[in-house]
Amino acid sequence: MNKQRENILQHYEVSIKFVESLSALIEDQWRSQIAEGKWTIAEVIGHLGPWDEFVLNKRIPYLFSKADLPKGPDAKEMNAESAIRARQQSKEITINQFIEVRTALYETMKQIPETRWEEEIHIGKSTLTLSDYFLGLAEHDQHHFNQILSLRG
Repeated sequence: MNKQRENILQHYEVSIKFVESLSALIEDQWRSQIAEGKWTIAEVIGHLGPWDEFVLNKRIPYLFSKADLPKGPDAKEMNAESAIRARQQSKEITINQFIEVRTALYETMKQIPETRWEEEIHIGKSTLTLSDYFLGLAEHDQHHFNQILSLRG
């Protein structure tokens, strides 16, 4: 059993529950900045879903094929658009969109054979394992979740 794979999958499963728990926030909390001059909780959660969609649709299908990976989106532009959308839509919509896409990503990740998690993949000029790739994404999530948790006391 690949322990790193199990830890990553557990993170993704817990991340869904964590974001679900944010439904209990009142609107002022949901719209509060995680730190001075930083995004709000709404914007943080709102930017994660589009990246999950990108990984689900533009990375996973290509990782073990000979086809070239589609070019990644401009991160600043995608994040800015996601933040705007999160400011305009309700908490329920933002949370539900996150849960829907994250669940689809989680289910897809579970289907990847265990043996593939340690194979090298190439993204741009980088070579890494699938485990390392997903670990990096999980660490990004955890960074943001820790910011939110520090606000919630």
